[in-house]
Amino acid sequence: MASKGLGLRGKSLLALLVACLLALLPALLIGSKLAAAARSHFGQAYARDYTLLNRERILAPLSRELALSQRLADSPLLWRMLRDPSAANRAAFFEEARGYQQALSSGTYFVISALDLGYYFNEAGKPTSELPRYHLHADDPEDGWFFATLRSGQPYNINVNYDAKLRQTRVWINVVAQDGRQKLGIAGSGVDLSGFLHALINRAEPGVVPMIVDAEGAIQAHPDQRRVALNLAQKRAGADQTLAGLLPGTDPAALSALLQRSRAQPDVALLQEVRQGRAHRLLAVSFIPELHWHVVTLVDLQEAQIIGGPWLLYLGLGMAAVLVVLLAGVGYSIERLMLRPLRALQRSAEAIAQGHYEADLPAAGKDEIGALSRAFASMAAQVRAHTSELEDKVRERTAALEASHAQVVQAHKKIDDSIDYASLIQRTILPDRELAQVLGENHHVLWKPRDVVGGDFYVFRADERGFLLGVMDCAGHGVPGALMTMLARSAIDHALGLAGLRDPAGILRQADATLRELLADAQLARAVATNTDAGLVYVDRIDGELLFAGAAIGLFHSDGDTVEHVPGSRRPLGDRRRGDYANVRMPLHAGTTYCLVTDGLLDQAGGEQGFGFGSGRFRQLLQANAHRPLSEQAAALAAALAGYQGDYPQRDDITVLSFRLD
Repeated sequence: MASKGLGLRGKSLLALLVACLLALLPALLIGSKLAAAARSHFGQAYARDYTLLNRERILAPLSRELALSQRLADSPLLWRMLRDPSAANRAAFFEEARGYQQALSSGTYFVISALDLGYYFNEAGKPTSELPRYHLHADDPEDGWFFATLRSGQPYNINVNYDAKLRQTRVWINVVAQDGRQKLGIAGSGVDLSGFLHALINRAEPGVVPMIVDAEGAIQAHPDQRRVALNLAQKRAGADQTLAGLLPGTDPAALSALLQRSRAQPDVALLQEVRQGRAHRLLAVSFIPELHWHVVTLVDLQEAQIIGGPWLLYLGLGMAAVLVVLLAGVGYSIERLMLRPLRALQRSAEAIAQGHYEADLPAAGKDEIGALSRAFASMAAQVRAHTSELEDKVRERTAALEASHAQVVQAHKKIDDSIDYASLIQRTILPDRELAQVLGENHHVLWKPRDVVGGDFYVFRADERGFLLGVMDCAGHGVPGALMTMLARSAIDHALGLAGLRDPAGILRQADATLRELLADAQLARAVATNTDAGLVYVDRIDGELLFAGAAIGLFHSDGDTVEHVPGSRRPLGDRRRGDYANVRMPLHAGTTYCLVTDGLLDQAGGEQGFGFGSGRFRQLLQANAHRPLSEQAAALAAALAGYQGDYPQRDDITVLSFRLD
């Protein structure tokens, strides 16, 4: 089925794929948990077995070396030589020592006399020497280990030591030769450390760090030679040469307790989770009582190859293959059982949509698509019948609508003609000719109804002393506002006949009373507004003064340096509450521009935010142009209003009446 979007097959396969992925998410989560648990379980078993295996690798050769060294130290011939190092006694002992030398794996043994501090040393491949290689000195720091061993009270110790005089680094087995309570000296053997480390330490796998520590936690063997604590018989291990120093994130007391428990259970490997800085590690410890050593393994479960192998790859490939086969099978089933019948039904529907109602429909089966085909055939028959009936009705309705449209066009033309005529009448009642005769170029009127007719108008009357002018803003705009102007105009004319031109406040009071009388008997809803804003100015040329009274309209005036605003009363004419109108008397200044403005200008929306034009912007505009001729002021005002309004529609009728006297 042709489609711009994803087809039914694609949607079905996508739904199946999403379902498989959603099913895989918890499976992967559970699998990751199980893998972590398996990694932890097998990691513990791996660390335990690896540690015990290293323990046996160490214990087997060194236990044999220790046993031989102990037998050598307990030899009566050795005791006799140490008491009396005569030539005969030395010859007898060294003859016996050749058998020990051949049995020792290192082929090396030494004897130190406590009597004369002579150091006897023989090694494989070299002739036997019956004379001391050198003599120890009590004040030599390099020989301090000998005296410390004799003072320790221990029958033997095993130490990793670099002998500067022999220039060898070995694992030294030091056994005290003691006859009763008399300590005659020390005998023992030395195992080459390079071969020892290669066999036990440097065979470690990635993520696994094997090491050997003594009972106090000092490191005796480590892949990093700098961490090995040398010459412990005469000095303390450095902070970085201890197990606690190797694991700065772990409590030293906990490590000490672990070593103590290991000494109590020498035949097992104890496990404990530790921290190496911020990283988590698994620590396995096993104790060798014969050597007083702890075999330690530090395992990084994330890096060590504990579980894995090609079976993980095979499992992933198998799951991907199952998913591909499943998607292919579902896609074929959808194509065979759904898409082919639907495409045939689509072709029939497209033919019917083009008006070919006799198009053949696919054979209806017994499934849901067959039911859809039968329903579609029934619908096509009904469409044919309804189409014929609708065509007849459309022809009838079209003729009726054409007649109605002609009537509407004729009525609309009459309304437009009436409104245009009303606009012409409204323009004729405006005193443009009188203003031009009295003030000439010293006045300007901006009158912009929102519609063809509006609710704003202005008045002008003159007498022998001066003239009266003003603006009126009736509630509403368009035709309703225009009708209100006729009512307000008659009220103002009536008030002028009663109060005269020289009392603007009296005119407003009389007009307010007249409007209230005219509207008193009208059954008007409360939502209908009938009030009128007004502003009147009488200019007395003889006395050189100006009288102003306003009803919700104020008087602006500016000499170009400052702008002043004289507010009118807060209540408009015809308001539900009566207003209190009073005359404001002020001197008349030549060259000052006076303006009466309705709220249509001040409320006009514009600018970037759609706010009203505002009195502040009008003040700035008036002050900036007050010295210019009235015609130029009018052009500047019109340009500023158009620029600010932009694409915003006009909200209300706009009237600005400006004048000045030279």
